[in-house]
Amino acid sequence: MSADVVIIDSGGANLASLQFALGRLGARAVVSAEPATIAAAPRVLLPGVGSAGDAMHRLRAAGVDRVLPGLRQPLLGICLGMQLLFERSAEGDTAGLGILPGSVDRLVAAPGRPVPHMGWNTVEASCADPLLEGIQSGEHFYFVHSYAARPGAGTLATADYGGPVVAVAGRDNFRGVQFHPERSGVAGARLLANFLRLP
Repeated sequence: MSADVVIIDSGGANLASLQFALGRLGARAVVSAEPATIAAAPRVLLPGVGSAGDAMHRLRAAGVDRVLPGLRQPLLGICLGMQLLFERSAEGDTAGLGILPGSVDRLVAAPGRPVPHMGWNTVEASCADPLLEGIQSGEHFYFVHSYAARPGAGTLATADYGGPVVAVAGRDNFRGVQFHPERSGVAGARLLANFLRLP
């Protein structure tokens, strides 16, 4: 049986939890870092945990960095995976995939606002998008991150953490979420279900 989703093995990510979350929605997901498998997938997930530099090094070593910008099927970047879609990350001054315009910067810690930002936060939609269908502004999602993009072209939703940060971004067939939908309860499951329905 062919896979409904290919999860890119970017190293360090909680790949099993994503597979289980998709499985609960009736989707079969496989993990791969093989460019041909990714290119042929109906849908692609790019997760990520750890540093931008290490993740991009793994993608380049496998040749995946050359495949992703040319994909025409739906792709969803999650957490660090979303950050890699941007042009650059301040984490190690790392060049990203350049699919989304802009850069990712380190969050600034303050009293009552530690870095990393870890826990539940509300998300406010900036515009309508099929990925957010049925998800109300003010819905809570689970975040774990020390870097974030500032709102700009392609921002679909924001969260507030010492100012607005990108929570959901997109362009054409590419989407990214800063939070972890697989750890975000009913709202996260709805977002993943919406991703599975993207044309």
